[in-house]
Amino acid sequence: MTPAPTSGWHHRQRVFPPLPATRSRSFAETWWGNAWVQALEGPTRSATGRLARGRTYARAGNVGQITITPGHATAQVKGSQPTPYRTSMNIPPLTPQAWNTLLDTAAGQAGHLAALLNREMPTTLADTAAQAGIHLLPRPRELTPSCSCPDWGTPCKHAAALYYQMARILDEDPFVLLLLRGRGERELMDELHRRNATPPTTPAPTAPPGIPARGVFAAARAGLPPLPAPPPPVDHPGPVPELASTTAPAPGLDPAALHFLATDTAQRAAALLHQALQPHDAHAQHPAALSAEDDLVRLAAADPPHEIFTRLCWSGHHTPAALTRAARAWTYGGPDALKILDTPWEPGPTRLHAARQDVTRNWPGEKPPALRIGTTNWITVTGHDAQLRLSTGGHLWYPYRRRHGIWWPSGFPHHDVATVLNDLLETDNT
Repeated sequence: MTPAPTSGWHHRQRVFPPLPATRSRSFAETWWGNAWVQALEGPTRSATGRLARGRTYARAGNVGQITITPGHATAQVKGSQPTPYRTSMNIPPLTPQAWNTLLDTAAGQAGHLAALLNREMPTTLADTAAQAGIHLLPRPRELTPSCSCPDWGTPCKHAAALYYQMARILDEDPFVLLLLRGRGERELMDELHRRNATPPTTPAPTAPPGIPARGVFAAARAGLPPLPAPPPPVDHPGPVPELASTTAPAPGLDPAALHFLATDTAQRAAALLHQALQPHDAHAQHPAALSAEDDLVRLAAADPPHEIFTRLCWSGHHTPAALTRAARAWTYGGPDALKILDTPWEPGPTRLHAARQDVTRNWPGEKPPALRIGTTNWITVTGHDAQLRLSTGGHLWYPYRRRHGIWWPSGFPHHDVATVLNDLLETDNT
């Protein structure tokens, strides 16, 4: 966890790195974390609807870095699309009068004061505050979500995931609750020390004079040559020249096809240049060379003109429907998605049994769907035109939907089988 800053505005901002996925049946582990979940779900302690889907997302590790300031928490949450959604949660801070009441009440009880000054949050503080008319834990109507996803529900599953992830943050540091209510830990400690202050018996030691960092830095750079200017950014490929001529093209030369290939080459070159300008990563995996068939599907996925798409069908001996289906798979996963489009493989019974257990354990609804599992990497949902397919690497699940008796790729993959299945059936019901 990020340690608490000690001075300036930054003591009112905390940043927590992404938390890993968890398989624990109890989402929170401490009193404060469980109290947050109970306040979120109500006295029945049951997560239904969007809250349940958010709990699944949080448990799967879909919530990224969380930034917390007074009255506000924000994070990026991975959904079914490749780009995470920016999600936030607002909670009303306490008024200055409420803070004075809370601090006076805490300072008036020796046990509370000693625990807080020792950076411990006594569990009885919530009840003590409630007796003074102050609610530390949020009531459901106090939480106001915001998300960049197209779901108009309140909260959407991405905001609900942030709600639940806050419980795990409170497991690590319950003082975050006080920051959400408006006071950073440093200013809180200062106020408590002031209420418990006694005259100092010895003068405070003075810090020795320091050396300005600017002078040290300037001296170190004095003998160094200036850094070269960085290369210009690569945001998009440049324009491709039009092949305009008053004479007929040479036999066998198709200007439209040549323009399409030149545009595709410029886009690929721009992507390679952008990758080359990124910080070097010794562990980065470079894409493997494409076969002629894979490259044909890649070109078909680039939305070529109708005449060029027809020529791609003819040269690859594909029907238009078959090439459209292959291009759809390429759009969702490239060569890996194309490998499982029509060729099943056997991952072994242990992997398939684990997938069934994951669905049963993490399903957000009351009863998980019935699954038909054989020996291949295909899992079909009984009673629905829905299917999941495991990638050849054994890490990603691709959603499929049956149309007119043919299974079509229907979305981007996810490593959590319950998440991708829930999204597939949710879109099936809309």
